[in-house]
Amino acid sequence: MSGNAPKAGASFLRWREIPPGVWALGFVSLLMDLSSEMIHALLPLYLVTVMGASMLTVGIVEGIAEATASIVRIFSGALSDFLGKRKFLVALGYGMAALTKPVFPLAPTISWLVAARFVDRVGKGIRGAPRDALVADLSPPEVRGASFGLRQSLDTVGALLGPLVVVGLMLLFANDFTLIFWIAVIPAVLSFAVVIFAVREPQRAASAKPARFPLTRSALRHLDRAFWVVVALAAVFTLARFSEAFLLLRAQSVGLALALVPAVMVLMNVVYAVAAWPAGALSDSLGRYGMLAAGLAVLVLADLILAYGTSVAAIGIGVALWGLHMGLTQGLFAALIADTAPEHLRGTAFGVFHLVTGLAMLAASVIAGLLWDAAGPQATFLAGAVITAVALCALPLVRRLA
Repeated sequence: MSGNAPKAGASFLRWREIPPGVWALGFVSLLMDLSSEMIHALLPLYLVTVMGASMLTVGIVEGIAEATASIVRIFSGALSDFLGKRKFLVALGYGMAALTKPVFPLAPTISWLVAARFVDRVGKGIRGAPRDALVADLSPPEVRGASFGLRQSLDTVGALLGPLVVVGLMLLFANDFTLIFWIAVIPAVLSFAVVIFAVREPQRAASAKPARFPLTRSALRHLDRAFWVVVALAAVFTLARFSEAFLLLRAQSVGLALALVPAVMVLMNVVYAVAAWPAGALSDSLGRYGMLAAGLAVLVLADLILAYGTSVAAIGIGVALWGLHMGLTQGLFAALIADTAPEHLRGTAFGVFHLVTGLAMLAASVIAGLLWDAAGPQATFLAGAVITAVALCALPLVRRLA
């Protein structure tokens, strides 16, 4: 596991040592997330108030979209290993997402919006695992955590800016959904342009290319025990980290005005963006598992506050801690996958990781909803705290097995 000390005199963020390609991929993520969140922040309202869709339709659209992204990732990651090329798939994924953006202001029916959302998520699935593998390929081991943390921070900045920009534009243009959807096209096109012109894929040795498609039992045997242990830990952890939609519902349940509920995501993403890069950089020098343990402990505390808090201020503290745990853990898991997967199977490894954690997230959100309906929000967040505490207690054993 990475535990190299920083070079003398270097900032612990190691920003000068992070390759330009990683910075470029970070800004690609920022721009695309800005565009996507501008649309996604309005799409449920647009479907219901303008297009006349039911809440069931909204749920189906989102469910299909996220499930599609999770499934596609494993195949795109394996394909990037088989081809020995990652940038092409990264560019294809971002290009597909950019092409869907003009459909939203032009769509005459709900079916067009569903199709655009589906293709957008296919694009996300295509680019996700190859992009993470490309970050690992570009990053020297001693700054791998900082590299993943930087990309995650920039990605989260885009997710933070999207809703803020939408609020301003809605006020400025008197709730003109169509105009805002057109404005969202601009950062998507810029994102694709940065991939094409600013990202350079490193040369890979011919021997690094798999002899056959890596999604076979014999090929997957090259993903050793350390990798599968990390994936299993991530799956258990994800069961405790259900959808952030429940944070919005919890804030509303204690009396936060409906118009202010989106501020919950802004608060969470501010803390997330600020924490992710320093956490990744510290993991390069202090070790991954120590930082991961800190993130798990923070999530337990966040869940307890969210379970028992009765005021908007208390829920705000819980939400901020939730964002901190995201910053402390999400980039670290990506770095751990890069640490434990062989170079020629990195794309496959990230695809497996995203598929497993995506399915775990789906299960976690269903369980959280069932608990909420049956016993209220306290039961949902207490269950999250218990599952996280189990993962935290198991971490020393996991570290030995890995």
